[in-house]
Amino acid sequence: LNSHLYFIMKAKNHSPKLHRQLGLFDSTMMVIGIVIGSGIFMTTGLMADALPSASLILIAWILGGLQMLAGALTYAELGAAMPKAGGQYIYLREAYGNLPAFLFGWVAFIAYLSGTNAAIAVAVSEHLGSFYPVFSTETSLLSVGIFSISGGQVFALSLIMGLSLIHYCGVVFGKWIQNVFTVLKIGTILFFAIAGLFISSGNHLDLSLNPTQMSFSAILTGMGIALVAVNWTVGGWDYVTLAAGEIKNPKRNIPLALLIGTVVILVLYFLINITYLKAQPMASLAGEVKVGEATARILYGNGIAGLFTLVIIFSMFGSLNGNIMVGPRVTYAMAKDKLFFSSAADIHPKFHTPGNAIMIQGFWAAVLVLSGTFEEIITLVVFVNFMMWIAASSTVFVLRKKQPELERPYKVWGYPYVPAFFIIFSSAIMINTFIASPQQSLMGIGLTLLGIPAYLYWKKK
Repeated sequence: LNSHLYFIMKAKNHSPKLHRQLGLFDSTMMVIGIVIGSGIFMTTGLMADALPSASLILIAWILGGLQMLAGALTYAELGAAMPKAGGQYIYLREAYGNLPAFLFGWVAFIAYLSGTNAAIAVAVSEHLGSFYPVFSTETSLLSVGIFSISGGQVFALSLIMGLSLIHYCGVVFGKWIQNVFTVLKIGTILFFAIAGLFISSGNHLDLSLNPTQMSFSAILTGMGIALVAVNWTVGGWDYVTLAAGEIKNPKRNIPLALLIGTVVILVLYFLINITYLKAQPMASLAGEVKVGEATARILYGNGIAGLFTLVIIFSMFGSLNGNIMVGPRVTYAMAKDKLFFSSAADIHPKFHTPGNAIMIQGFWAAVLVLSGTFEEIITLVVFVNFMMWIAASSTVFVLRKKQPELERPYKVWGYPYVPAFFIIFSSAIMINTFIASPQQSLMGIGLTLLGIPAYLYWKKK
């Protein structure tokens, strides 16, 4: 019996494991690269439609930025204390048990993370289609009855599966792709924003608080819409914690990556928004979807504006790469708890990646691309995503009481006020989301509750 146990323990110790291969720079680039996608080049025009005031738009960005910073500081404590693959899944499991953790993983896999990957890949195809129409979703390659496949879908599938294969084959190549594209992204935005501040478009930046004499209720409504838009644009800063099991010296690097990454994002977003507001009058800015491209056209001419589409493509590609890298770590953590397909818990013996989890996520994202339902699914879980966000951040209070002996190399600054600010602010936006879209929010809750039978199945199995 003793020799049998010896060989079991020896085999267990020699089984493949995740390797810590991500340094501080890699982790910081992951935070920035995942967050900055296409949203910052599109959101401000939609905000201006609901809130036609340059000062109020900037205030919305500041408030959203402070919310992001408070959330990052809160997650920094959790990530440094529990530096394991899965991030939010781990925090929810330790504080509230397996079911809440599973429901987070369920929503992330079924809808949010996989759906976001599908949406970004298709968006890259659409933007590329402006140069090469064959890559547009309007170009049909195969049609059988009601089923058809477009060039854009084929390209999106190729992009998802190609990046999934890269991350299957190791962390190092994937992180270099992330680093290079994020550095290019930061440099481009910084150059565009700073140069725009010194180029005159003939427009006067009006910083009066309420130039259109909106009523107080209209300002509150507009601010609510604007903050939802800001949250979509800054979303993803927490994803670095999903890959905490592969970050070197996580007790130091996770808090620093979250802090440095969010501050850099805030500075870039604030600068580029001043450029947008300075370049265009509010009347033309309001409702403009391609606000980045429109601003580039005004400041630099049509030739540069065309190149701006390439900037957006590179930005989205970097965001997609980061998402594909970290997302499978959630299903990997679920599988380790025997709450997902068992093969997803396997670590590749040569590449030291959760290879099966990566390919499962890629397959499901591909299904969403072909079905064309990713936008509807993402819309359904907006409310639920806020709920999960709030629940995960609340674990900082629960775990301080439940596990006081847990080593906490970093403790959130301003505790309990900073986490409380994040939870209260996020709750207000969540309630506003429900009021604005009650049917979609309830359907999202229903989609989440469908995870309970799946949880019971895997638990029984």
